[in-house]
Amino acid sequence: MPSSTQSHARSHALLLLQKLLNLRDNASPLTLVLDTLEQNGKPVVQEFLSRAKTSKSKTIFTSFSTLHKPANVDIFIKARHKTPDALRAEIASHYPSGAAGHAHRVLVIFDELNGLASTTPPSDLALFLSALAAAPAVSLLGVYHADVPLPPRRNGPSGGSSEYEPDPLAALCHLATAVLRVGSLYQAIERQRARDRSLQEPEWGLGEGREGVLVGLGGEKKVAAGTGIVLEMELRRRSGRAVAETFVLVPRTAAQIENGNGNGKVETSRLYLLSDHPAFKSPNDAEQGAAGEGDGEMETTFNLGLTEKQRRDREGIVLPYFDAQTDIGAGEGGRILYEMGREDDFDDEEDEI
Repeated sequence: MPSSTQSHARSHALLLLQKLLNLRDNASPLTLVLDTLEQNGKPVVQEFLSRAKTSKSKTIFTSFSTLHKPANVDIFIKARHKTPDALRAEIASHYPSGAAGHAHRVLVIFDELNGLASTTPPSDLALFLSALAAAPAVSLLGVYHADVPLPPRRNGPSGGSSEYEPDPLAALCHLATAVLRVGSLYQAIERQRARDRSLQEPEWGLGEGREGVLVGLGGEKKVAAGTGIVLEMELRRRSGRAVAETFVLVPRTAAQIENGNGNGKVETSRLYLLSDHPAFKSPNDAEQGAAGEGDGEMETTFNLGLTEKQRRDREGIVLPYFDAQTDIGAGEGGRILYEMGREDDFDDEEDEI
């Protein structure tokens, strides 16, 4: 079983993720969501939007690839074919002004940052995001497709980029105060099973290195694994210390979003640690958990208890020294009584001694 220190650290990490999703105390000015073709980050974005609506925060959705306005969005901005300066001015124009700006939180969402990263040098991209996050009570949420290749950069004065500049993804990860890596729960379970059997971990999608079309996840195996997604959190604290933990996020279904729970309250998604999933619990943890639910027996590597038959057999045994303890007089108390068996070899010399 995990120690009390580990349990406290995991509980603390879960509270930090809840604080991040609820936009409390400006937990992260810039949150970066890294997804792949195998598992997109839309459930994480929807979770941020639903919690922002519950807390009555203003949401500004900046669209590069989304055609229609999503649910729970207040302001919808189409960002295609706009320069970074014009886009920044349009987003900032929807910020609350005056003293009211400090009272209301604002969530600015970018449905993808790959377009900006491919057309804007990393240094200009950093200035663009920093200027938007400089306003009080404003949090940025950006989605970056980690496995989508960027076009080659043009170096030199005409290209506006330098060969010494970092990769756009590295620059974004450096700027972000919170990084959420999204993964498939089915793939995580299959990798864990391979590790338990000391086998090579399987690969999917681009990781397979196979030519041809990409086949998306699906089938009965994925349905059996559940509807949750794996969420790897890396939260950078103001002290410089990073908190890292892996969770499972089970999004709400469409019926739950539309109908609620019947009491007029909005149901939130389920969120728990990946180590609490049945597929990731080790056999030792299960045995120790079962022992902890017992009647307080001492924890050992072997069983100290007796079955009912063993207990009856032990009570029926008559030890040889019981009769010798009876005082029969003439100073013969304490003598040893021994009855020979068929397998004993009688020796006259030993009997004389």
